[in-house]
Amino acid sequence: MPAKYHIHTHPARPRFRPVGKFGIVDWREDCASCHNCVKRACAYGFYREEADTLHDEIGYLDYIYQCKGCLSCVQDCTKGILTRIVNPEYKRIGDAYYTPAILLATWYQADTGRIPVSGAGYGGPFTGSGFDSMWTDMSEIVRPTRDGIHGREYINTSVDIGRKNDHLIFENGNLIPSPPLVVSPLPILFEAVPERWLREPIPAAVSKAAAQLELFSVVRSNGIPADLSVTKDNIIPLLDGVAALSDETFASASMVMIPDRPLIGADVAALKERNPEQIVAIRLDASPDTAKRAVELAGKGVEVLHLVFDSHGREIAPVKPRHARDVIREVHGALVKAGTRDQITIIVSGGIAQAEHMAKAIICGADLVAIDIPLMIALECRLCGECDRGERCQIALEEIDPQFAIERMINLMGAWHSQLLELMGAMGIREVRRLRGEVGRCMFFEDLEREIFAPLFGTRREGSVTI
Repeated sequence: MPAKYHIHTHPARPRFRPVGKFGIVDWREDCASCHNCVKRACAYGFYREEADTLHDEIGYLDYIYQCKGCLSCVQDCTKGILTRIVNPEYKRIGDAYYTPAILLATWYQADTGRIPVSGAGYGGPFTGSGFDSMWTDMSEIVRPTRDGIHGREYINTSVDIGRKNDHLIFENGNLIPSPPLVVSPLPILFEAVPERWLREPIPAAVSKAAAQLELFSVVRSNGIPADLSVTKDNIIPLLDGVAALSDETFASASMVMIPDRPLIGADVAALKERNPEQIVAIRLDASPDTAKRAVELAGKGVEVLHLVFDSHGREIAPVKPRHARDVIREVHGALVKAGTRDQITIIVSGGIAQAEHMAKAIICGADLVAIDIPLMIALECRLCGECDRGERCQIALEEIDPQFAIERMINLMGAWHSQLLELMGAMGIREVRRLRGEVGRCMFFEDLEREIFAPLFGTRREGSVTI
């Protein structure tokens, strides 16, 4: 049995005060000056530090929005003068997909390396779009041996990347060696850093964090830091130019990635001639024709297919672009029908905002995912968009300490790893490879609505909003 994969995390306190969601205000004119004020009994000691905080506070008093949401003071105040309010700044961070709640949860994970738990409970909608309309089967959660990170059973989260033979191949009585494979201990790659965050020391920190985690990081061929090696630091060069394809520097890399194009076979053949043991991944923008193209490439012997969605997990389409959830299922199903699914590795990037999205993408049919924006959020990014407008970064990413950045990303992956173990333990699955395409262990809102509620209440009208 291989050694258990474990991520060692250490607290990495934020450089800037996080944008809190809740605050507590009091109407002091009605205060009875109780001897045992409920504010002094705060479970988190927030009010005991109020005087010291106010003494050093300059400008906007955002400290009042660091409330943990236990609401004990609101409930226990004899005069009822305390009220919970929502921070107006909280509503302005993130966007429609990377919501403020996702940002806060990601910051917490990058800070502590722990699974986030909301003290105020979940008060959001029952379902949503994309991955939010999927529920995983937790029927095995009652078994004590499968209690996730605390269980006694070994849960393997590693995946093989590369082409796999579906049978043994012999030539003149001799067994032909299997195609080359690389192993990732987590079903995660670090995607190439988006252009808006390409500032020192971010790219190097991302690659070094991946290397410490024994994961792989995709780096554009013209952006590999001088102090990193393509052979020793788990780097996957993205050869996105003609010059890069012929550059001998990348011949020793265990895996490279190239964009899809009509005559892609010639590029793959040239790379394989230079290094037969090198794995070549084809990077394909997701579109309505993705499934057809995936079957075509798999039939030609492609080893790895990387499906790229936009930052919100949508395909490129003129009208009604589908979410990654539906495209992955279509691609997986088409490859299964063609009899080539077990031979090819599928990587998915775009719209993977939380640990649960990673698991759900695998359930839909991916082998592993690639992430970028969550790593930047881990470095305290607010997704404010000011850098795109040429304004100064609110959190001064260009001034971040590289080791601090690495620790924050390691903590985030530690929390994601723990959540994957918890989910797999609750599902009774001990191998993440078995999770791939296991849609029978998942419920989809659309299916439940059609099969259960539609016979009783009728079908949903076109364009109506899901509640």
